[in-house]
Amino acid sequence: MYGKFTDAERNTVRIAGEQIYRCKTFQINYTTYNIRRDRDTVNTQLYPDIMVNSPEMGPNAQPYWYARIISIFHTMVSSLHPELEVTARSQCQMDFLWVRWFGMEPGQYRHGFRVGHLPKIGFVESRDEYAFTFLDPVQAIRGAHLIPTFAEGRSSALLPVKKSVARFLNANEDNDWLNFYVNM
Repeated sequence: MYGKFTDAERNTVRIAGEQIYRCKTFQINYTTYNIRRDRDTVNTQLYPDIMVNSPEMGPNAQPYWYARIISIFHTMVSSLHPELEVTARSQCQMDFLWVRWFGMEPGQYRHGFRVGHLPKIGFVESRDEYAFTFLDPVQAIRGAHLIPTFAEGRSSALLPVKKSVARFLNANEDNDWLNFYVNM
C-alpha cells in the first residue's frame, strides 16, 4: 500500500544492530458494532488471517482485502533520508507483517445478503508479483475468520513447492485449500 521505493531511498534506512526480531502475536484494537472497544489477538499459529481496507474505488470494488500472516517482525530503525521524521541519531521501532494475499473468487460467483452467499476468496498465485508482501500492522483492521470450502478440495498449483513456511499450521503440507468463505 506504499509506493515503489528506489534503491537510494532503501539505502537510507538503517537497522540497529542489524537485528530483526520475530514475534508470534500482535493485537488489533477495533470498535464493535455497539460502539464499544475490543481487541483481536492475531497468532501466526492459530489465527493468522486478517482483513484490511481495500484501496479500490468504484461501485463494484470490494471493501476489504484479506491476507494470511506468515510472520510478525519488529526492529529498531533510523534513517538518513532528509524528508523522514526519523534521523540517524534517533531510532524508532518498526513493526511489519509478512503476508500471503488472498484474492476474490473470479468469475460469476456472487455474494452478499441479497443472494445469501458468503464472500469466497482464495490464495493469489505465487507467481504473482504481489502474492507475498510486507504490511504495516496498523493497516490490519480486524482478524478474519475463514472457512475452507471443503467440497472444492486442495491444490498445490497456487504455491507449487513441497514445503513452505507460507502454509498454515503445518509447513510439511504440500498443498492449500483452493478457496475459503469469509465468515461475516
